[in-house]
Amino acid sequence: REGLGVLASQILSPVAMLASALSLVTPSLVTPAPGRVAPMQRSADVSMAAKDSVTAGQVAGMAAAVLAVGVQSASAGPFTRTDIASLTYQQIKGTGLANTCPVVEQVDGMKTEIKVGGNYKIDEFCLEPTSFQVLEEKLTKSGVVTEAVDTKVTTRQTYVLTGMEGDLVQKDGKLTFLEKDGIDYAPTTVQLPGGERVPFLFTVKNLVAQSDGATSSISPGLKMSGGFNVPSYRTGLFLDPKGRGTTTGYDQAVALPALQAGGDESLFKENNKKFDVGRGSIELKVTSVNAELGEFGGVFVQKQPSDTDLGSKVPKELLLKGQFFGTVVPN
Repeated sequence: REGLGVLASQILSPVAMLASALSLVTPSLVTPAPGRVAPMQRSADVSMAAKDSVTAGQVAGMAAAVLAVGVQSASAGPFTRTDIASLTYQQIKGTGLANTCPVVEQVDGMKTEIKVGGNYKIDEFCLEPTSFQVLEEKLTKSGVVTEAVDTKVTTRQTYVLTGMEGDLVQKDGKLTFLEKDGIDYAPTTVQLPGGERVPFLFTVKNLVAQSDGATSSISPGLKMSGGFNVPSYRTGLFLDPKGRGTTTGYDQAVALPALQAGGDESLFKENNKKFDVGRGSIELKVTSVNAELGEFGGVFVQKQPSDTDLGSKVPKELLLKGQFFGTVVPN
């Protein structure tokens, strides 16, 4: 009996320690404001009431439940700049908040018109796409029509453009935004319903966007549009599976030395790597303004080409929709 008592105490001691540890599990969650994305619980709150006796089976079952639930990322938002500035890294980590744009802070009686005169710039410009579509031609009874096909994003939550800035000037009486710097590109991949994946470089490099009419202020209803450059998804140092590249690697597939004498017309695009720079267009509409804080935001629609695999493929057209945010500050 004494031996069994010692053995039981040795078994229950780790169980009691586990029970004590589980009673302290209170995950700290970021409480998002009610908005477009509902939060997901990262883990179940575990609370164990102090009882005189806890069986080993109960503790083991609860521990297994906690391990099965695990820790999931929480989707958070929308947040204002003030909300984000008040959060720590640990509070933001795993919530998805870093992949969202702030929203304009709403205050009762706030001014909704930002006067722009003199030397100003747009700072903290952010683009958050929420819809990814691929434009494809479809043969119908009435002929060939172009339709937007919904896709699924396969890239991790790293596709938001943020921290962009540029001059805000007036040209021919119109407000003009000249994008200069910031995180203005993000390699992204989407998947079509049939399983085909379409990589593209989400970007607004060298954007020049003008208002649709003569104005000297930013207010709800303002529309701006313009074009931008779309650099190659691949850089010059990229090598394809056969070791071919633009600035390094082989000129052609090593397994085909006979093509050095000609006859490589069918493989010309695969062998002739080039850094393609396409063009894209964007339209922005301002829907909210806080003049005291210099904040403005709204929605955008963007059209741009996909990756060409260094010139060997015909690019597809992508249609992106989402929301944007920015601030107006003296330059």
